[in-house]
Amino acid sequence: QVQLVESGGGLVQAGGSLRLSCAASERTFSVYDMGWFRQSPGKEREFVAAISWSGGRTSYVDSVKGRFTISRDNGKNMVYLQMNSLKPEDTAVYYCAAGSPYMDSARRQSSEYNYWGLGTQVTVSS
Repeated sequence: QVQLVESGGGLVQAGGSLRLSCAASERTFSVYDMGWFRQSPGKEREFVAAISWSGGRTSYVDSVKGRFTISRDNGKNMVYLQMNSLKPEDTAVYYCAAGSPYMDSARRQSSEYNYWGLGTQVTVSS
């Protein structure tokens, strides 16, 4: 069964940085659109960033533009989210997701993703 496993979360002070990683269990994910979402208690799951299978297209929620960068290394079956200038409002569980193959789109809707990791906690203190 294919799996997505996130890592790299933790506790960081405001203004600090974290790099999240998503490891895919199968090489087939190299042709899938990939994304990052986050969710805080009492809030709906929120789109954060997405990247097309080729890496040529990316998309970000407005609140993280200029601070977060999504990237991928298909040779390693890895997707990354570099988070800089972190703010307390970035505190959430972050989820890696895989969409569909070959569409080469940076998808923004959770309904467009078919596979999900279990999440990694990011906590940003003031």
